Amino acid sequence: MPEIGEQIAALPLRWVDDGRVRVLMVTSRDTGRWVMPKGWEMDGKKPWRAAEIEALEEAGAVGYIASETLGTYRYPKIMKDGRIVPCTVRVYPMIVQKLKPDWKERKQRDRRWFTPKAAAKRVAEDELAEILMSLHRDPMQAGMRDLMKKAP
Repeated sequence: MPEIGEQIAALPLRWVDDGRVRVLMVTSRDTGRWVMPKGWEMDGKKPWRAAEIEALEEAGAVGYIASETLGTYRYPKIMKDGRIVPCTVRVYPMIVQKLKPDWKERKQRDRRWFTPKAAAKRVAEDELAEILMSLHRDPMQAGMRDLMKKAP
């Protein structure tokens, strides 16, 4: 395992009738705190495709994912053997087309839609909270405009 881990995350999003954005968060399997679907990069997969797979497995989310990040954040990953590995996580926005009622980790996690501001209050990582607050302040920032062009 490298001294610094590199992970990817999907930030599943949708727009509601009032034109505001919502983010889909899931609970972590170990602590039950609210997180984004994330994991390690996958051999043979582009990082954003790996993030898309994590969104499907952890949240049952299907949609359109950007190839550009909204940002990065750091956190201490606690490994199964108790070691702590500092990780950097690249966050890829994803427009959710549908939520599957039956998904791989449905018995291990809860999922819920939040406003970006409410999601920011629930995460433990300050840098992730800032990414979420940037969506609260400007939902159509540059990375989102590119993604919206691709999504129907």
